Order: sequence, then C-alpha cells, then structure tokens
Amino acid sequence: MKTIQILLAAACTMIAVASQAQQDFSGPQYAKWGDTPEAREKNIINSNFLKESCDNRDYNAAAGYLRELLANCPDAAVSIYQRGATVYKQKINRAKSVAERNGYVDSLMMLYDLRNRYFGDHPTQGTAYILDRKAREYATYRPNDRAGVRKVFREAIEAGATDPETLVLYFGNMCEDYKNTDEVTPEELIAEYERLSPMFGEAEAEKKKQFDTAFGLSGAASCENLEKIFSAKVAAAPDDEAVLGQAVALMTRAKCNSEFYCNTAEKYYELKPTSEAAMSLAVAFQTRGDYAKATKYLNEALASETDPAEREKLYVHIALVELVANHVSNAAAAARSARELDPEDGVPYFVLAQCYGISAGQCGGFAGQAAFWAAYDTMAKALELLPADSEYVEHARRSLATYRSHFPTQEECFFNEAKEGARYTVGCGTAAGQVTTVRYR
Repeated sequence: MKTIQILLAAACTMIAVASQAQQDFSGPQYAKWGDTPEAREKNIINSNFLKESCDNRDYNAAAGYLRELLANCPDAAVSIYQRGATVYKQKINRAKSVAERNGYVDSLMMLYDLRNRYFGDHPTQGTAYILDRKAREYATYRPNDRAGVRKVFREAIEAGATDPETLVLYFGNMCEDYKNTDEVTPEELIAEYERLSPMFGEAEAEKKKQFDTAFGLSGAASCENLEKIFSAKVAAAPDDEAVLGQAVALMTRAKCNSEFYCNTAEKYYELKPTSEAAMSLAVAFQTRGDYAKATKYLNEALASETDPAEREKLYVHIALVELVANHVSNAAAAARSARELDPEDGVPYFVLAQCYGISAGQCGGFAGQAAFWAAYDTMAKALELLPADSEYVEHARRSLATYRSHFPTQEECFFNEAKEGARYTVGCGTAAGQVTTVRYR
C-alpha cells in the first residue's frame, strides 16, 4: 500500500513538474528562488519534492531536497523551514546512535538560526516566535545541557517571546537548576522572578500560579535568603522606594516577620502608605506578639478602606488581636462593628461570646453567673453561622460546655428571684445590657 501511495505521489509530482516546465520563471515574483529562470524552476521543483517526501514520510529523501534548497535559495519560502523542522525532528526520533542523534539536533538548531536570519521580520512568526520554538525544542532534545536551556530561553524572552507557557517553562527550568545544581544563585532567581512577573496578564492567572508555585517550591525565596540579599541593598539605599518595595513584596509573600522585615516594611509604609501594606505589617507584628503595633496598622488600614466587605474583615482581625492582647472592651467593640457590617459572619459572635465569658468571670456573684447566659447565647449563634470546617468550631463547642457549667443553680436563681424561662437583662461586664433567658445549671 505504501509503495502505491509513493508511486501515486511521484506521478502527481511529475504532472506538476510538467506543468511548471511550461511556466516562465523570469518574472520578479520568482526572484527569491534563484538567479536564473532555470535555477528557479529547479528549486521550485525541489520544494515540491520536499513537500511530497514529507507527506509520504520519506524523510531521507526530504533531507536531500532540504539541503539543496538551503544551499541555493534559503530565503525563498518559510515553508522550507517549517517542513525542515519536521524532517529533522523525525530523524532525531529515528536516530540509531547518540552521535547521529546529536548531529540531527545540531541541524535542527541551525535550521532555526537560518530561519531567523531570513524570516526574522515575518509579521506574525518573526524572531520572537522562531526563538521561542528553538528554545522549546532545545529543552526537549538537550535537557541535560542546563546552561544551554537557560541561554536559549533567555534569548527568546529578550527577543519578545512572552507567551505565558514560555515564561513558565524557562522559569521552571531555572528553579530546578537552583534546587539541583550550583549554577543558579538565589540572587539570580529572585531577579528573574521580579523581571518576569509583570509579563503575565490578568487573563493568565493559571500560568501565573504555576510560575509562583515554582518559585515558592524552589526554596530561593526563604526569609533567610531574602534578608541576606536585601540587607545590603537597603543599607546602601535606605530611601529607595523601588528597593524597599521589592524587598517588602518578596518578604511579605514569604511570610517573614523578622526585625529586618518589620523595619523595612515600616520604612516603605512611610513612603507609600496603603491598606495592603498596613495589613502586612499588622500580620508581622501580630506574629511577633507586638499587639499594640499590629492594632495600630490594622486601624490605619481600616481608615483608608471603603469597601464594606473589606472593612468587616478588618474589624474581625482587630477584634481577634485585641482579644489575644486581653483588651476585652476593645475586642467587643470591634466585633460589634463587624457584626453590623455582616450579621451572617460567625466570627464576630465568637469573639463577643469570649468577651462576655471573660468579663463574666471577673464580675463575681450572681451577676457574673447571669452574664454566662449571654455568653452561651452568643456562642451558640456563632456555632450556627460558622462553616463546618472553620478553625473556630471546636473551640466554640468547648466554650458552650464551659459557659453552661457556670450557670447559676436553681437555688441561686430562687434566692435572686430569677425564674427559669424569664427574661433577664445582664448588668455586668461587656455583656451589660444584653437581654437573655434564665436557665439553671
């Protein structure tokens, strides 16, 4: 069957050749195919034979026609290079020795270089496209030449090859080299991350995620490495907004909270105060146990935030920090503000319940016991609203049992004229003014 197909193809080609023999190749449209009409005719015929050989998977014959075309009319048609790439890739896959394979890989790379020389100005598949294809092929066929892979990808990107997949391939290879060799330094990797990050558009979120993941898994962006790299830069240019911004962005992403990070972030915040920067500082200071500064920056973020949903989150964060700092009244006030903005969020109720419980324990006597009714009611509401996988759920359940254990007994209610089921207004602590229901322990 294959022999019949080749014979039919040859017959079709001979018909085409006979037809071309009647053509006049002296016109300017054929100039790229040779210096004389006879040379042009021969080269056009060889181009047809190249196509037919590729179609029939006769890559040995195709390679011969390709060599003649490259020698005689290298700038005649881009299709020569497109088919040539197919020829060499097929011969690479069919090579019988390492040496033979390497020779074909060299030929493929040379083919891309020639294509770039003669068709680098192509409107849609010019230098950037050609070098992009070359880099991908190089990474496929020469994966062990780590320096070479980085070099060809870098050349492609510098020529304008900013396809997200290309950026991810290049940077992913670079991250692997950082992890597995000593050829890439953390400074180089971080510099490339900063250079390439802006090249991803909003519509390329998935590729950007792959890019960021590769960087994170590389280990180059550790707080220790970042501090080592930026401490000298910041010392040399303490007021350089670009240097400070770069340091803060990378160290924030790495969740650093060292003294160097906090000092650098505060310097940057003075130059460029934003809600996002304030939040980063608040988290860092909270981690370090400096709740006063954490609250300060959270309140500064709150002052510049106008989105109600974001303001609610900030109030929740403030409430939690104030609670950890044992500023019960401040925590309760922030939790109430959050609850007003989003009555369906369970976390403000969770904070309020804890505030009620803490102050109830400080009131003493029946008034304090009664305040635990309000704490229980509020925590029950929190548990109703919190998602099942919330980190607060288990704590909320334990708190309910604790609050119930502090309810007054029937006898204590009797002596205080509190009848089970009756309404009761709490008069003590942060729960003062809350209306609840009398219950016995």
